Amino acid sequence: MRLTEFHDLVREEFGQVRGDSLLVDHVILALGGKTAVDAIEDGIDPRIVWRALCDEFEVPPERR
Repeated sequence: MRLTEFHDLVREEFGQVRGDSLLVDHVILALGGKTAVDAIEDGIDPRIVWRALCDEFEVPPERR
């Protein structure tokens, strides 16, 4: 997954303001307690980060 696609999915699912905030403020336990931004900067594939966000926020499978 490209980073631009990741950002598009986040904003589509959570909205511009909330999505941007989640990326820098929300700690994802499944990713070792990192924020989405930190996880991606550490080399974790954006698709894995997207799926972890979806799991934490119970995004329905048809929107993942």
